[in-house]
Amino acid sequence: MSGTAQIGVTGLAVMGRNLARNFARHGYTVALHNRTAARTHELVEEFGEEGIFVPTESPEEFVAALERPRRLVVMVKAGDATDAVIQEFAPLLEDGDVIIDGGNAHFEDTRRREKELRERGIHFVGTGISGGEEGALHGPSIMPGGSAESYESLGPMLEKIAAKAKDGAPCVTHIGPDGAGHFVKMVHNGIEYADMQLIGEAYQLLRDVAGYSPARIADVFRTWNTGRLDSYLIEITAEVLSHVDTATGKPFVDVVLDQAEQKGTGRWTVQIALDLGVPVSGIAEAVFARSVSGHADLREASRHLAGPTAKALGEDEAAAFADQVEQALYASKIVSYTQGFHELAAGSRQYDWNIDLGRIAAIWRGGCIIRAAFLDRITGAYEAQPQLPSLLADKGFADEIAAAQDDWRAVTATAVLQGVPTPGFTAALAYYDSLRAARLPAALTQGQRDYFGAHTYRRTDRDGTFHTLWGGDRTEIES
Repeated sequence: MSGTAQIGVTGLAVMGRNLARNFARHGYTVALHNRTAARTHELVEEFGEEGIFVPTESPEEFVAALERPRRLVVMVKAGDATDAVIQEFAPLLEDGDVIIDGGNAHFEDTRRREKELRERGIHFVGTGISGGEEGALHGPSIMPGGSAESYESLGPMLEKIAAKAKDGAPCVTHIGPDGAGHFVKMVHNGIEYADMQLIGEAYQLLRDVAGYSPARIADVFRTWNTGRLDSYLIEITAEVLSHVDTATGKPFVDVVLDQAEQKGTGRWTVQIALDLGVPVSGIAEAVFARSVSGHADLREASRHLAGPTAKALGEDEAAAFADQVEQALYASKIVSYTQGFHELAAGSRQYDWNIDLGRIAAIWRGGCIIRAAFLDRITGAYEAQPQLPSLLADKGFADEIAAAQDDWRAVTATAVLQGVPTPGFTAALAYYDSLRAARLPAALTQGQRDYFGAHTYRRTDRDGTFHTLWGGDRTEIES
């Protein structure tokens, strides 16, 4: 078989199948491979009219179907399955060929794979893809890493199939070397966790404090989606809240078990942030909130714990409270993105990736799960100040939080007094207050550490490192 396909996809579950169809719809000849050949033939039978597909049944046949340089997209489960596919196909490839991993791989695995394949003359492109199965078909946000040379070959194809922002720009860019693409996708998902948690807390407050029904809360979210909170997640939240379960006639959210699952990327975001020394408390609380929800036995055993008596709000009070919740949600959302972009910057420095934060915000404007109107403003903030140390250092965002903070504080205070858990809102507010505090209790912490472990400390009045000889006549000595 002579190579006629411009790109190939192996792993034809929902994401892989839809990505292959997306390429075909944009005029590319697409080679197909799956460990179970029946799935390959099913795709051609069902969607063959969408473009030109080349079905294959063996790795050798698949590789032979690809034109040089071969571009091979791997869409299998992250981890051992990805390594197995690479080991199967790499011996069949030649210098300059490209393997693209479109799964949710850990970026350190991607760095290892890229190095190993680079030594064999093969390009490895760890690629974050966001947008779910619909995005894979109609246009996702795409975050490819790897060499600049590999992007020259692959980039134009990705730009054609990617989502387009409102200004027409494709939601894809070359992120940086080795694992940069998967790192950015990991942080994207961490922000997604925080965003979803904050939306969930807003819903809970409107239900438990304002006394609104799910259908009415859906209307509130629809209204919010016409303003500064305009985003995909706010849009689908309204849809979920307005849905009625056909079997029971109850609101859909009332028949769903309140135990949230997770696939690991949010947890990785927090773990890596700890390694980098970056405070992502809002993202961390979102991860822990999912963990708490899953401990049904712990929650059941705690039903006897006392809490405050809920205070019913009148109609006018409830409406005013809903407005305050919008302010708290927006301010907390800004903090979540601030923390995520701080981690991106720290990772870029640590691994020498030279990530363009403005470009990251730009490619998240369409296709991805966290796409939102205010990403335009984040893009603008980084374009104006590429070395911006924090989104909160941008005057526009700082002014908005200043205007929102009274309502933000009132909402968190009400949540505490009413016994409604809002770890995302409160963690975001604590982060904001920590940044604006003139002094933090870390001075006391350093004194304690020096007392029990001689860990030393620095002083405010002179340079150097010091240790106090505790007990008896206390003496400060320079270490």
